[in-house]
Amino acid sequence: MIHRVYEQVQKAKGIHQILIATDNTKIEHEVRRFGAEVVMTMPEHKSGTDRCAEALQEVYADFDSVINIQGDEPFIHPHQIEQLIAVLQNPATQIASLARKITLPEDVFDPSKVKVVFDKHKKALYFSRNPIPFNRQEEKENWLAHSEYYLHVGIYGYKASVLQEIAQLPQSKLEISESLEQLRWLENGFSIHMDVTEHETYGIDTPEDLEKIKNLL
Repeated sequence: MIHRVYEQVQKAKGIHQILIATDNTKIEHEVRRFGAEVVMTMPEHKSGTDRCAEALQEVYADFDSVINIQGDEPFIHPHQIEQLIAVLQNPATQIASLARKITLPEDVFDPSKVKVVFDKHKKALYFSRNPIPFNRQEEKENWLAHSEYYLHVGIYGYKASVLQEIAQLPQSKLEISESLEQLRWLENGFSIHMDVTEHETYGIDTPEDLEKIKNLL
């Protein structure tokens, strides 16, 4: 799976260096086997953001921006990475991420599907495991027909200086409540600029997830 993610990232235009950050020696050996660069990081990290911040310090490279792609996203599309690169080229962007329009009613109410709302400039206002917006005028079964809902796609881009700042922030109340690290950044006044993707993504977190996507391979 790590190899597949690496190959997808290689297809994206505008990437200058690909590093795989891990604290697992089995992953380290596998990455070296297929010829990629690997950085060993501390096992105490609670998020991929913190791991990326340490990896950036380890390589001593003067990068303007960093993109965090999870190793359990074998169907990440190169165009999604290019979208983030484009958003990060805006000097006003601190953090970038993606959203996809929800088309299935069950996804609106699934707490494992993180929803996001953003303003007319595509700056994130809030992320939640609950449906947002709440459609007070309609029965729940009709919400999707009367309102737009967006699923957060868990890929981030950061300006390098911002990455180092947010990695130092303590956990926030909203983050702990929803178990979403991006709320820590919003709560501390950082902005997250969104772009909308039409590409489906399939994260692999469990053996059951793997079974579901085998036909896609």
